[in-house]
Amino acid sequence: MVASSDGVLKTTIVVERRKVPVGDQLLYATTYNGAFMPPTLRVKPGDRIDLTMTNNIDEDTNLHTHGLHVSPREPSDDIFIKIGYGQSYHYEYQLPDDQPVGTYWYHSHADMKSEAQVAGGESGILVVEGLQDFLPPSLQGITEHTIALKDFQVEGDAIKTHDLDIGASTNRTVNGQQNPEIRIHPGETQMWRLANIGANIFYKLHLAGTHFDVIAQDGIPVQQVYSVDTLVIPAGARFDVLVQGGDPGTAHLETLPYDTGPAGDKFPQADLATVVTSGTALHGAAVPKKFAPAEDLRDAEIADQKVIVYTENGSKTKFSINGRQFDPDRTDFTATLGTVEEWKIHNNTKQSHSFHIHTNDFQLISVDGEAQDPTHARFDTVDIPARSTIVVRIRFADFTGRTVFHCHILNHEDKGMMAVLDIVPPDAQSRKRDDDQHDDHQDKRHDR
Repeated sequence: MVASSDGVLKTTIVVERRKVPVGDQLLYATTYNGAFMPPTLRVKPGDRIDLTMTNNIDEDTNLHTHGLHVSPREPSDDIFIKIGYGQSYHYEYQLPDDQPVGTYWYHSHADMKSEAQVAGGESGILVVEGLQDFLPPSLQGITEHTIALKDFQVEGDAIKTHDLDIGASTNRTVNGQQNPEIRIHPGETQMWRLANIGANIFYKLHLAGTHFDVIAQDGIPVQQVYSVDTLVIPAGARFDVLVQGGDPGTAHLETLPYDTGPAGDKFPQADLATVVTSGTALHGAAVPKKFAPAEDLRDAEIADQKVIVYTENGSKTKFSINGRQFDPDRTDFTATLGTVEEWKIHNNTKQSHSFHIHTNDFQLISVDGEAQDPTHARFDTVDIPARSTIVVRIRFADFTGRTVFHCHILNHEDKGMMAVLDIVPPDAQSRKRDDDQHDDHQDKRHDR
C-alpha cells in the first residue's frame, strides 16, 4: 500500500517484464514495480497524486486512473500520452474536494495495446478514502478486505498476452492469489471492495449463506443500500459491499456460470476464495438503509441528446461505434462543459458489451425501457446485454479536453470499439454553432 501524506501521494511505477509469482505459478508477467498485484494507492478527496511512470518494456505504454474525476489533459489523465521504452513520464492528478469516495483502479490505456498489457499484469487498485464515514458509528472502523479480481492465461512460462480467446480456460485470482482465505467472525460485518481489474472477463459473484449489501458502485456511494444474492461485475467495474458472517464453517466466494450472448462467451463456475467463519460470535449490527446524498439527473435540463450504436463484424475482428473504428486523431463527439446530456446506447450485436466513459460518471436511466432505481444508478462502467439499449445521463463538470468512451472488454476496445469525446467550454460550442450556421447559409446561397 502507498498512502497520501499531507495531501500528496508521491510514488513511482516501473513497468517491466519479470518472472514473478502469479497464483500458484512462477511466470513472466508485465509488472508494476515487480509484482503481478502492485501496491494499492490510497488517497483522500482534494489530494494530489504525484506519480512518475518509467517504461522498461519494448512497446509504448501509459497510465489511466479509471473512474477518477480528474482532468483529461496532460499531465493528468491524458490517455493519448505514449511513454516509449526507456522513457519516464511525470503524472500529476489533482482530485477535487468533492471526489466521490470508494474503489477505483489504475491500468494501461495504450492505443490498441490495452488488452495485452492489462492481461499481462498492468493493473492495480486505487482507493479514495472516506466511504466508512457514511456508516453509522457502530459500523465505523470495521475490517476492510480488498478483493481485486485478475485472471491470466498461460503460454509456456509466461502469461499469455496476445491473440487471447476471451472464452478460453483462465486462472482467476484474488489479489494475485488462487483461493486465498478470508476470515470473519460469526455476526461480524466487514466491508469488501470487489473490483474486476482484468482485461476481458465477467464475474457473477455469489457467497452461499449470505448476501451482499451494496454501499458504492464504481467508487460512487449509493443513496440507499440494496441487497443482492449475486453481483455481475463486467471488466472494469467495482462494488463496495457489506458482508456479515454467518454460522461457523467455510463457504466459497465463487463466480457462477455466466453467458454473454449467442455470439459471446460462456464463463464456467469457479471458486475464488474460501471464507472461514470462526471465533467469538459478535452481535450482528443493523445495516443502514439510507447511505449518502446523490444527485438525481432525471429532472435535469437536457442540453443535447446523442445516439451511440455498437456493431461488430461476423468474425469479431472489427468493432465499431456509429459505424466507425477508433481513430485517436479524429474527434467523434463534442459536449459542453456545465451541461447535462442524455445518451441512448444501442448494442446491436449478439453479445454483451459494456459502456465506460472517462472523466465523468453517469446516471443509468433505463435498460430496454425499464426505469432504473435512482437511489443506486450512478456508474462509470455498465454492461449492455446483447441486443439491448440503455439510456444514461451525464453531467459534464469541472474539466474540458479530449477524452474517450468505449467498451471495457479490452479485446473489443483494441479492435475499434472506442470513440473520442471533446468536452469544450460553453463559448467554444457557441462559436461552433455560429460557424455551422454560417457554413449552412453560404451553402444555401451557393445552391441558389
